[in-house]
Amino acid sequence: MSKQSKAKRDKRKKLQPKRPINRLNAQQPVQNHAVLTNEEGQVVAAIGLQGTEWLLAIGGQTMGNADNPVPMLAMLKHLSNVQEKEGRKVTLEYSTQLQQLIDDLAADEGKTADEYLSQLVSEFEGVEGQEGEEGEEGDDADTAAEDAPAAEPAADNAEATPAASDDKPQA
Repeated sequence: MSKQSKAKRDKRKKLQPKRPINRLNAQQPVQNHAVLTNEEGQVVAAIGLQGTEWLLAIGGQTMGNADNPVPMLAMLKHLSNVQEKEGRKVTLEYSTQLQQLIDDLAADEGKTADEYLSQLVSEFEGVEGQEGEEGEEGDDADTAAEDAPAAEPAADNAEATPAASDDKPQA
């Protein structure tokens, strides 16, 4: 190494433009691609893209993420239909990028975008009906589980165990 190599290196570093510091886990901004708003103009739910991950936000909280936003859009469309059936006026708007994605997926199946999205929404309606039926049966199972006294003796044993072992300090 020459005696001047450090000086040359320092001079080269000074001439280079300043780079921003890239922090680990730096939050990328979220780009909204679908927004469900109520009649007062408040956002009820939204789908956004953060980096390469699609996020679903409902009521201002992130509820989930996925690689494919189309099922989330179908869920928002179903939510919109439910709100309208209850007499509330809501609007669902989505980006051209999301519309293009739906068009491509629909073309792969030989359908129009509206038909494809309607099919996905009808799947959510079917799930909702099944949950209602299971809920009635599930209520009976929950009641039977509540009547079972098996949980109480275990609690009594748990209380007796610390008293039996004098080696451990008690809180």
